[in-house]
Amino acid sequence: MNDPIRVLLVDDQTLVRAGLALVIGSQPDMAVAGQAGDGAEAVRLVSETDCDIVLMDVRMPVLDGIAATAQITALPPRPRGGSGQESGIGWPRVIIVTTYDLDDYLLAAIRAGASGFLLKDTPPEDLLAAIRTVWAGDAVIAPPSTRRLIEHVARLAAPPDSDNSLFDSLTKRERDVLILMARGLANSEIAAHLTVAEATVKTHVSHILLKLGARDRVQAVVAAYEGNLVRPGAG
Repeated sequence: MNDPIRVLLVDDQTLVRAGLALVIGSQPDMAVAGQAGDGAEAVRLVSETDCDIVLMDVRMPVLDGIAATAQITALPPRPRGGSGQESGIGWPRVIIVTTYDLDDYLLAAIRAGASGFLLKDTPPEDLLAAIRTVWAGDAVIAPPSTRRLIEHVARLAAPPDSDNSLFDSLTKRERDVLILMARGLANSEIAAHLTVAEATVKTHVSHILLKLGARDRVQAVVAAYEGNLVRPGAG
């Protein structure tokens, strides 16, 4: 049996952490690696414990979730085996969990290195699915709610005349893949759309992340919106 996905819970509300711990602990492929009540404690625990995913609240005392995310993603990479190494970036990865739909802090969180976003009223099964997809390095932007959040922060950040020279290094096929990523398609769906093997898509995604200097798929997609390669609301 593979080692469980070790999840660190970060929220200043004890009851919220307790509820998350019950959900995570009910899964045979997951385990609670620890709990923190503020961002500073979270950074310390990440340095001291072996965790894979951090569920991070945004508004907390001492150090907020955005600043904590930036510090965590700046730590020396911690290698992991398995499919989660799509970008070659180390672990852990951070999923922001917020009360606020279309939260203005989300763009800063993406830039700080967050790999996914959930609202606190997300059903438990969707929470668990999000943890697994972030761990797998795939489809973190696929859920419609996440796509709407990314489109929202893109509207806040992207002026109409944004420079898209960042994408000059991409091949035409890599641009096609990035556009489909930005529209919320998972690797398997992109493969079907382009009539190629899923392994080929994964290779293209790795090249895109490397060329754009993106930590993960979310970073690449936000770059696509900010550079107007994809327009918010496009089908």
